[in-house]
Amino acid sequence: MERTLDVRLPADYKQLVHTYGGGLFGDLIWLLEPGCPEPLYDLIAQTPDREKILAGLWAAGEERPTELDEDGARLVPWGYAEGAGHFLYWLVRPGTAPDDWTVALNEGRGPLWEFHPVSCSAFLLEVLAGTTPSYYFTDVDDIVTPEDRTRFVPTRRS
Repeated sequence: MERTLDVRLPADYKQLVHTYGGGLFGDLIWLLEPGCPEPLYDLIAQTPDREKILAGLWAAGEERPTELDEDGARLVPWGYAEGAGHFLYWLVRPGTAPDDWTVALNEGRGPLWEFHPVSCSAFLLEVLAGTTPSYYFTDVDDIVTPEDRTRFVPTRRS
């Protein structure tokens, strides 16, 4: 999988996928899983799809984040927000170890971006706990009950 993506993935992500597989955490965030039979939830399928979508938006005039100006910087998707369509990426920079990548959030129906210098598991935990500084999840208490935030629904059912 890492060879296909041409990138090593963060250890915390690998542990999440090993422990849970892909799926929906807390009725809020879908974790993409490499090799999922459903392309919408497959990390490997979503990576080139998201690259094409973003390239098209930027070619159409949407502002490209300056964080991508560094040679070799790229975005690799790892999840998205249920209902809202916000996509979650790792900001992959040359010379930066995967465990030190920044989480990038692109709003689902607009051009705005947020960058959070935390791992994907830390970001996920902050969202589920209602402690994230992300503008897009500040109203999590209005969206999901505290009980539902502990629910996990796997993409695949064994």
